[in-house]
Amino acid sequence: MSRPPRAGIPEAEAGGILTIDLGALSANWRDIAGRVAPAECAAVVKGDAYGTGLESSAQALWEAGARTFFVALLSEGRRLRERLPDAVIYVLNGLFAGTEESHRELRLRPVLGSLAEIACWSDYCAGLGTRLPAAVHVDTGMNRLGLAPSEAVGLAETREEIGFELALLMSHLACADEPGHPLTARQLEDFRALAKLFPGVPASLANSAGSLSGTDFHFDLARPGVALYGGKARADMAPLRPVVTLELRISQVRDVHAGETIGYGAAATAREPRRVAILAAGYADGIPRLAGSSDARRGAEAIVAGQRCPLIGRISMDLMAIDITALPEDTVRAGDLVTLLGDEIGVDELARHGETIGYEILTSLGRRYHRRIA
Repeated sequence: MSRPPRAGIPEAEAGGILTIDLGALSANWRDIAGRVAPAECAAVVKGDAYGTGLESSAQALWEAGARTFFVALLSEGRRLRERLPDAVIYVLNGLFAGTEESHRELRLRPVLGSLAEIACWSDYCAGLGTRLPAAVHVDTGMNRLGLAPSEAVGLAETREEIGFELALLMSHLACADEPGHPLTARQLEDFRALAKLFPGVPASLANSAGSLSGTDFHFDLARPGVALYGGKARADMAPLRPVVTLELRISQVRDVHAGETIGYGAAATAREPRRVAILAAGYADGIPRLAGSSDARRGAEAIVAGQRCPLIGRISMDLMAIDITALPEDTVRAGDLVTLLGDEIGVDELARHGETIGYEILTSLGRRYHRRIA
């Protein structure tokens, strides 16, 4: 369903147009939901729904059938609750001191990752005289958040003393995007053993990669994130449908003589006469600086008049250059749009040239674009 764009930069004033395809987002969720059934398929919408816009993307996912959502921070949960009054919402980054009442008022479920947080939520519930729901995170190898396995065993032994509703037991896969990584098998084995200590408690291990890795990883609830937004979740699998299209505006078309250099640092030299298009966007808009080129390395590409053309020279804060010498003259003019991300060039391809990951590309796309919701 088409929705009006968020208030922002008018199209005529923007250096680029960022289009979010909510139909593709919904289709990706339904695809993964079908793969993990009969497990429930949740949706991770942290980081402003991976840069696509929390409110509109969460609404589309709700309409597609998602009923459980994960955010990183209480502030994200507050925004999400305003849009989805009936959703189940978990807050991944834990229970910050002094936020217990806000969680209760907003009906948010903290993901408790330490014995101290568990004690704090239990005491708060005891003071209210009610058992509010929360998740418990156990660490199976990430060494980031979560109870140590020995602490989880101890919690299971004293489960009757837990003062809140244990609504979910979860852990997080560290290397499932790399098929065959030995840590993944170890995490699966450890989590399966820990889950057995909490009979009747729903269990969740699968992130995007886990959701696409077979039924052993699905348990009761899958938590796909980047795969929903068109990012590559496993090294051996093509991504699902692209959700983001980024078109950049040409500020100027110019000729560069043989022997001249292009951009900061004189990093790229025109070995022969070149025609370049200067685009009105740069690293301030979330385009990785390392995606540019030099005489020593190729950079990323963009689609110009239906043809791939290479970036040339360094990407600066607000501008970048593309070599359009191979295109017929008068094909490209100032004001035209070229495609940096879309059906032919995914976020992971751009990320590879920028020596980063698709997650960072999605969540870094700036606020100086005109945004369209499709």
